[in-house]
Amino acid sequence: MKGWLIYNKTDANQNASYINWFLEEARLQNVALHLILRENLTVGVMDDQRTILLDGRPVTLPDFAVIRTIEPLLNRQLESFGIVVYNPSETATICNNKALTHFYVSKLAIPMADTVFVSEKTGLPASPPLAFPFVIKGVHGRSGKQVDLVTNVLDWQHMQRDQKEGDLIFQSAGKIQLGKDVRVFVIGTEIIGAVLRENKHDFRANYKLGGSALWYPLAPHEIALVRQICDVFRFGMAGIDFLLDHDGQFILNEVEDVVGSRTLSAVSDINILEKYVAYIKSGNSS
Repeated sequence: MKGWLIYNKTDANQNASYINWFLEEARLQNVALHLILRENLTVGVMDDQRTILLDGRPVTLPDFAVIRTIEPLLNRQLESFGIVVYNPSETATICNNKALTHFYVSKLAIPMADTVFVSEKTGLPASPPLAFPFVIKGVHGRSGKQVDLVTNVLDWQHMQRDQKEGDLIFQSAGKIQLGKDVRVFVIGTEIIGAVLRENKHDFRANYKLGGSALWYPLAPHEIALVRQICDVFRFGMAGIDFLLDHDGQFILNEVEDVVGSRTLSAVSDINILEKYVAYIKSGNSS
């Protein structure tokens, strides 16, 4: 079995230890996994044919690809050549857009905060679309970036002056415990584990922003919510993030397509990449 692990150059430098771990787990399971930098791939249509080049030259294509860049069209292009892609292009398209995620999950019985979709073409509405407090998020934001808490009229006026770029979502925050969430790690339809992330100094719970992490034992009703989502999306590996209301009940926040596992490693001895490689191998055994 031959696979590609695709990163852009900047992220590859920042995640060198994770990449080495991934490559080693693949080697231990007799999978030939190779790091490919996105900058070295040429992807498009040439001579009326869909084309993939590596370093400007034709290349023997892999059996599978794990794409750690957010570029759903790349996922789709590789799939068109019969390559098994993790995560699939449909999942990457939906889960890397917070508005699309909430739109698709809304057909399930999953609690969600009131959410308003705002197009970049129309800009911010003249009046706040939700009662204070609420959060404004860029639909493509990651790692707590492009997220602002609006608690009063002065905050709102500042947001209007700032005129944030890109499509946005507004989400009600009045019933939510700020600075706290639960991330559930899944591989395929299997729940691997969950962590409680908490930040006492910021309304965002992200670990990279100084938050802490604890192992979180999922209750049966919480497992049922996660499984509903797993039944809708085709995952390789993903993180499903839930906010907590003031009674501690789950409220869907987002689904991370390109998910990191730093918090899970910090609070458990679970080797999630060993499990992920085994899952990939089982799906490509034919």
